[in-house]
Amino acid sequence: MTSRTPRLSRLRRLTPGRGEDGAGRSGRRRGAAPKVVALGGGQGLSASLAALRRITGDLTAVVTVADDGGSSGRLREELGVLPPGDLRKALAALCGDDDWGQTWARVIQHRFQSEGDLHGHAVGNLLIVALWEQLGDPVQALDLVGRLLGAQGRVLPMSAVPLELQALVKGHDPDRPEDVDTVRGQATVALTPGEVLSVQVVPSDPPAVPEAVAAVLDADWVVLGPGSWFSSVIPHLLVPELLDALVETKARRVLSLNLAPQPGETEGFSPQRHLEVLARHAPKLALDVVLADEAAVPDRESLADAAKRFGAAVELAPVARQDGSPKHDPELLAAAYDRIFRMHGRIGPWR
Repeated sequence: MTSRTPRLSRLRRLTPGRGEDGAGRSGRRRGAAPKVVALGGGQGLSASLAALRRITGDLTAVVTVADDGGSSGRLREELGVLPPGDLRKALAALCGDDDWGQTWARVIQHRFQSEGDLHGHAVGNLLIVALWEQLGDPVQALDLVGRLLGAQGRVLPMSAVPLELQALVKGHDPDRPEDVDTVRGQATVALTPGEVLSVQVVPSDPPAVPEAVAAVLDADWVVLGPGSWFSSVIPHLLVPELLDALVETKARRVLSLNLAPQPGETEGFSPQRHLEVLARHAPKLALDVVLADEAAVPDRESLADAAKRFGAAVELAPVARQDGSPKHDPELLAAAYDRIFRMHGRIGPWR
């Protein structure tokens, strides 16, 4: 137990009850959709959300706030705000497939092309930051954008303050391949040519967004990944209150692995090595299921052994697009999640 446990206890008392009324672990009526919380950032989280919104209408995205590149980095530096880019991408992924949803998804993802200061800025980033300034509450503003878009779920930042990512990297300077340097900034860490050994965030004890902690504590399922391992997935484990919630929640936890190593950040990583570095950063974290694409796992026995250290079973499924790109297919990923939710401790028919 940590010094943050009393606060988690208070948050748990604020979440809906977990009665023993015959509806299973959550006390929810049979037939209700599962409460799912997905954590990550960037394209990986977007892929997961695009799949999960096909399964449940009770979906919350908890998004990393360490981005310091591109439009987000410029707005963060100029205005001192949370980086909005990954939050925008999550909102776009939650837009429906109807004309309204797809139109708004395109609008908020649109980037200006010009010779001036607006070049490269995404419309959604500007909208989100404008509402932050108007309302003075990042959660309320994101909820309002979600309503405007008709988003099929809620988007929350993982921390209330913008974070700086720092990494220990071996061989960041190709001329000094054996030296270990401290590399600062998510954009730099993601593109390093060296071997990332570990990451941390600054400040080292950032405040979690209370609504994000409460969502994790009240979830039926928590999904971590896929995404950039050191810059989008692991940072969630570096926010102490959020990690405490992930450790203490009664939700079942799924880790969704990437389809391929990421150039730079995880170059040469096997699926099991992704689990090994996750364990180093969060040794108390338990998992129930590790999901991987069956074609991306050359050594199934080693992956199973790595998963056992978390107490998890491995589920292999075809989840990649058929065009050969290392991207998840939303329909196939949705089918894999749906099967996992049904097979591993289902509390009733979801639909």
